Amino acid sequence: MDLYEYQARDVFEKHGVPVLRGAVATTPAEARAAAEQLGGGTVVVKAQVKTGGRGKAGGVKLAHNPEEAEAHAEAILGMDIKGHTVHRVMLAEGAAIAEEYYFSVLLDRAERRYLAMASVEGGMEIEQLAVERPEALARVSVDPLVGIDSAKAAEIVSTAGFAPEVADEVAAVIEKLWTVYQQEDATLVEVNPLVRTEDGAIIALDAKVTLDDNAAFRHEDHAALEDRAAADPLEAKAKQLDLNYVKLDGQVGIIGNGAGLVMSTLDVVAYAGEQYGTKPANFLDIGGGANAQVMANGLDVILGDDQVRSVFVNVFGGITACDEVASGIVKALEILGDAATKPLVVRLDGNNVEEGRAILADANHPLVTVVPTMDEAAAKAAELAAAN
Repeated sequence: MDLYEYQARDVFEKHGVPVLRGAVATTPAEARAAAEQLGGGTVVVKAQVKTGGRGKAGGVKLAHNPEEAEAHAEAILGMDIKGHTVHRVMLAEGAAIAEEYYFSVLLDRAERRYLAMASVEGGMEIEQLAVERPEALARVSVDPLVGIDSAKAAEIVSTAGFAPEVADEVAAVIEKLWTVYQQEDATLVEVNPLVRTEDGAIIALDAKVTLDDNAAFRHEDHAALEDRAAADPLEAKAKQLDLNYVKLDGQVGIIGNGAGLVMSTLDVVAYAGEQYGTKPANFLDIGGGANAQVMANGLDVILGDDQVRSVFVNVFGGITACDEVASGIVKALEILGDAATKPLVVRLDGNNVEEGRAILADANHPLVTVVPTMDEAAAKAAELAAAN
């Protein structure tokens, strides 16, 4: 889960990372009141969207008084930034910046460890710096069993080339940012820019945090950080039903048991759909317990997608045998009744496959077509989606 900047700022403050005072507003009047609350002087009005490029899009403005803050908020609220509508702005105290730096720690999946990145050239798009001047971006591996202690923080600061007069202060902030990463179960903590002010203070002027949803059971407070209004309604519904679902932009709904099988199914459906102009509509893994209710829940979510024109149910029977899955499909269609209106292509293989196919044949449901192989089933589902 990506946090908004104001949420990430609050998390930083919770763990002792030095930040500036800030406030959130959803209307121009609230922005004016927030600016007054922050002292009535210079503030920065920032669009709160989960994407980069806010400054270039006009979503970050400097206001010298509450009146300007109100005017900037009026211009920014409702703005579209890379497909994200601005519903709130953050107002932050102004700072006299002497230098801008960059720091992040993230999960390096390829190396199966953490990676810290730092640069004395912050404030710009770090992707651009990494391409144009890669030597200016230090990359330091972090052992998951050790983390970023004082020795590792000193190594990061030294590798990045921080000046001796700020090295200790920056290292201390990096240790606090590691605390955020570790204690909040994050997969990314990023500050751009981390600044030195004219009076010598090191402050996180920006905040970006991504939390690991798999660790949500350890953090009851994380649920309050979720922006339910901005969530895709189908993904929100699937989450409530404990389904592993991701909506995509296509016409062939996909249900499978096992993440690997579902990923393979996405590939074969995409390939088969090239001749019909159709694509996968979702990722949905129902796992090993493909009983009637789980199958009904999965079909209910997929059939609720107006873009879906056909559904491909691809199951390999293992712990849950094919006859149980077939019975689940039949009962699921009974549960859904008239809500089930789109054709289903079913491919079963593995444990008790013949029994499963016999159950579907006996049911003889008008929406169900049983196809023996994965490639043939994908082609049939793509064809039906195009026809509908």
